[in-house]
Amino acid sequence: QNVFLGGVSEYTQLMAFAGAGAVTGALVVAWVGRFRHMGLAVLVLQVTFGALVVLFAMTRVLLINELLLFGAGACMVMVFAMLASLVQLIVPNEMRGRVMSIYMVAFRGGMPLGSLVAGWTASLTSAPTVLTVNGILLGVVAVWFLVKSHGVREL
Repeated sequence: QNVFLGGVSEYTQLMAFAGAGAVTGALVVAWVGRFRHMGLAVLVLQVTFGALVVLFAMTRVLLINELLLFGAGACMVMVFAMLASLVQLIVPNEMRGRVMSIYMVAFRGGMPLGSLVAGWTASLTSAPTVLTVNGILLGVVAVWFLVKSHGVREL
């Protein structure tokens, strides 16, 4: 409402594009399956996701933002699905249940906390500012693992 000067219709369009991208990303991961260098692919997709979030925050043209959200939705689901797959693939069978439960608590439990901080920060600044910072942080973390951590890249 504040950025696009629109209402429910524009919000619905944006969410539909993000959802269509998410479904597309899920289908791509299901189609591709397991492959060599999934860790590298996850990191590259995370950098791409961060860049798309930053571009979304900076752009004020609805059609362009719908396309950016489509790509961001696809990247987000692909990162989440491939990351969960990698965790399950590298953990020994006897530890998989315990590791996945800790992973889910950290992964799924961290999202609401991050959303709370992002919402509070957006009330102090603006939503585009928070999205820009979050997109940059996503990219920086992925680039750090690409540059410094050979373990994740090699999975």
